[in-house]
Amino acid sequence: MTGIKHYTTTTEGIGGEIKRRISDFVVREIAFDGKVLKNTAFGEWDSKKEEPLNIPQNDSDLEYLHVTLEKFNLDTNDALRRVSRALYVSPKRIGYAGMKDRRGITAQRISIWQPEVAKLMAFDSRYVSLSEPEWSNKKIEIGNLTGNEFEITVREITMEEDELRKTAEQCFSQMLKDGVANYFGEQRFGGNREITHRVGKEFILGNMEKAVMLYLTSASEGEEEEIAVARKNLKESVDFVRASKEFPSKFRYERAILHHLCKYPRDFVGAFQNLPRHLQYMFTHAYQSYLFNLTINERIECGIGISAVEGDILENGVPTAALPGFDSKLADGKPGEIEKAVLDKEGVALVDFKVKAFPELSCSGARKKISLRPKNLKIIEISKDELNEGKLKLKIAFSLEKGAYATTILRELMKSP
Repeated sequence: MTGIKHYTTTTEGIGGEIKRRISDFVVREIAFDGKVLKNTAFGEWDSKKEEPLNIPQNDSDLEYLHVTLEKFNLDTNDALRRVSRALYVSPKRIGYAGMKDRRGITAQRISIWQPEVAKLMAFDSRYVSLSEPEWSNKKIEIGNLTGNEFEITVREITMEEDELRKTAEQCFSQMLKDGVANYFGEQRFGGNREITHRVGKEFILGNMEKAVMLYLTSASEGEEEEIAVARKNLKESVDFVRASKEFPSKFRYERAILHHLCKYPRDFVGAFQNLPRHLQYMFTHAYQSYLFNLTINERIECGIGISAVEGDILENGVPTAALPGFDSKLADGKPGEIEKAVLDKEGVALVDFKVKAFPELSCSGARKKISLRPKNLKIIEISKDELNEGKLKLKIAFSLEKGAYATTILRELMKSP
């Protein structure tokens, strides 16, 4: 479980399903200057549309080339690897502002340090497109964005059209008036396996072996039989050599850890350090996110909800909750009591977030708004669902600030898992 528990709107759910087609989920990054990127290469049309990448002269000898990266049904890391391989450079040369959904069409700005122009102009990938090149003296870093704009189609809706429109509009009205609980979405916790935060907790508690083994051996119902069996065998035998042969080649992160453990069976920290740095951070950050979600639940269950009350630490007038860390300042009053109670119930203390055995995973702490209001929320279209006879589809659009999840909005609208 990921700690996502309550609804904060009271309307009936419209039900339905999302992401039945890749083009049903479109994400466009919003830059600091308010510019919304466009998606031009991929869409509801059949094949990729792409103009030649005409890179301007770098007359001022600037270090970075910024381009819009549009991807189709790929995670951000995979798309960036395709670019770096085409340039024969390390992925570390490429900067980006944030991760984007895998199953969908997404557009985001990336920066490439001193690219070889000829190779970049020759870049060709079926599921990645580059456009709008511009030279700059700045690298794009994590967080260098205002937010994201979404265009999403919900399918398989059984409501009548008038009822669907009325229900959606009422839900939208509540969201815009009172906001919704700003839960971290399920993708924060490792997809179907939902283990990222559980692994992170073990690292926080200093249980290095338990953390690594949990990552390697926890299976999910949806996993293919080959990997599920390999995880089960490793859990029972703790035989790293056998596991390195049984884990399928596409599970490259698990295999990298296993190869290290074949040589150094007790070096669990060193084994985990074989993962890319940004993936190492993900686990303890996911546990912070889980604790944040639990804090929202406790506020709702004790009656104070997501509105500001005495003791809250506010950000632009909106109450926040802790993303706990060794340097965290908890709220005062009832909100602070809740934050402390969540930590106590989980059996962790703020000092634990300074991970002495694995300092790279330490978390100093931060705070995040517990209430979320979408912007520009509107219905684009209600029509027959061409994939499901006798049912409707609803196409909506909205914008969210950075760090917020579209699935949070969709969950309130659909009232379904």
